[in-house]
Amino acid sequence: MPGALHRVLFVDLARHRSWVEDRADLYSESLGGAGVAIELLREHCPERCDPLAPENPIVLAVGPLTSLYPLASKTVAMFKSPLTGNLGESHCGGRSAMALRLAGYGAMVIMDRSPTPVYLSVDAGGVRFRDARTLWGMSSSLTAGRVMLEREGGAGHRTVLRIGPAGENLVTYAGVTVETYRHFGRLGMGAVMGSKHLKGIVIAGNGDLPVADRGAYQRTYRDLYTRAVRSPAMRKYYELGTPENLGPLSAMGALPVRNLQATGYGTEPPLEGEALAREHLGRRLACSHCPTACIHLAALREPHPEAPYFYKTTFVSYDYEPLYALGTMLGVEQPEDALRLLDVVEHLGLDAMSAGVALAWATEAFERGLLDEKALGGLRPAWGDARVYATMLECIARRAGPLYTLLGEGVDAAAAEYGGDSYALAFGGLEMPGYHTGPGAHLTHLTGARHSHLDSAGYAFDQEDMKAGQSRSPKELARALLTEEARRQVLSSLVVCFFARGLYDADTCVACLSAVEKERNWDDLMALGEDILRRKHAFKAREGFEFDALRIPARTLEVPTPLGGLSENTLREAISEVERLLASGERFSHG
Repeated sequence: MPGALHRVLFVDLARHRSWVEDRADLYSESLGGAGVAIELLREHCPERCDPLAPENPIVLAVGPLTSLYPLASKTVAMFKSPLTGNLGESHCGGRSAMALRLAGYGAMVIMDRSPTPVYLSVDAGGVRFRDARTLWGMSSSLTAGRVMLEREGGAGHRTVLRIGPAGENLVTYAGVTVETYRHFGRLGMGAVMGSKHLKGIVIAGNGDLPVADRGAYQRTYRDLYTRAVRSPAMRKYYELGTPENLGPLSAMGALPVRNLQATGYGTEPPLEGEALAREHLGRRLACSHCPTACIHLAALREPHPEAPYFYKTTFVSYDYEPLYALGTMLGVEQPEDALRLLDVVEHLGLDAMSAGVALAWATEAFERGLLDEKALGGLRPAWGDARVYATMLECIARRAGPLYTLLGEGVDAAAAEYGGDSYALAFGGLEMPGYHTGPGAHLTHLTGARHSHLDSAGYAFDQEDMKAGQSRSPKELARALLTEEARRQVLSSLVVCFFARGLYDADTCVACLSAVEKERNWDDLMALGEDILRRKHAFKAREGFEFDALRIPARTLEVPTPLGGLSENTLREAISEVERLLASGERFSHG
């Protein structure tokens, strides 16, 4: 059926074959997106398998609102993470969700390993396996993607996913580039593709999407679109994008600087959003079916070293988290230097956040004498030295020696070998996001299903507590974070961009879903969100995750937040409450 969400496309890379299964059961129970993806991952990922073994599947899933409503533009990817050894989940926009849905699939499951490098060409007619041996080794930015698109041609909505050298060399936090400026960035999906000899995926779709009630659909669409283009909450993303966060975080003393040795700047911080927009912004882009255009591209103009009046202009996508990780975290203060590092990461196919935190740890370890020039291949990292950092990124992506191989497995792996775990800033194995706002932020990093700042956005609860002048108790905070994370399971199953979480309130989600599929009430959706969250944690427990084993980096306890110093006992109490609530089976959300 055109637009049938419950059609799941299976791809067997080892045998170069594919087939479609009707999984209406999954979509009926789990909506789509994250809810369906966790079930497909559980079904097809063998217990305790090596994340880089052929048996580890990659699941791509979209939801019932995909391609039908503004900002419902994300694809959810799930796999076992080679970085954490546990649940890998990443979300990406661009055209990926629309192309998959309009090709006639609600999900795609990629299994096993190809004998030689390939890329996939996917449309409504199925899958074609293309030889990618000549593409192996190409960068993940424009080169390989352009070649794949030009080879495939075709019409309709097209997307191209591909990896770079970091993924091919199995760097555990290698990402996947989608189109040119969007990514499945965190937790190592690029390495899983590399382990499967899968260079990329081209998806093209031009099908139709049925809706249950056209009149209701038109009304809800108009309302959402109007609010999206007029909402002050969305204006932030259009005008400055997420780099707007940098100035306020620095002012409140919550911006990690030089491996969290400091939490801001005494004066106007470098790399803040207003200055970048004023001096470097070249254009804005939007994901499919999004009127907001939050993708900000800087025009990096560099003179030719020998020819006067000749310049190379490179458009570089910049967001808050990459600017934090490859900027403030490394003491890089010149915008041009930070943009060059972002461009290097783009070509290599690395996750900017994990890479930046790894470099920050290495810089401090070198300062403290744990690392020497020999281990670093003759390099001497120093805060702000972007040229050295660019070379180190190349060494990580190429696995140039024992130290860089360990740095490519994350700061926990490097610190386990060389020491310095007190300032190795990772939570549950995933490198630290750019928020040192208080206990809420770090509890999100510790207890979120993905260990991502976007799991439950604890930094927002910290800022609420700052305004209120008092902090929540550990038990209150644990319940609040779980409630928000359950709500986000609903959004990531529909699938809605988290930037639009303020637009997609309870009434809007119910109205949108009722118009295109079937009527549900918000309480039932929240109960489903809790269930999906518990299923994720059940998968993690199956793979060996234990709350008691979580390491809290000492640096986060030593450096004060805007809410004061963090107490390990308080954090442990909140972690225990999260574990208790998840295990109890009781409803923890506030409805």
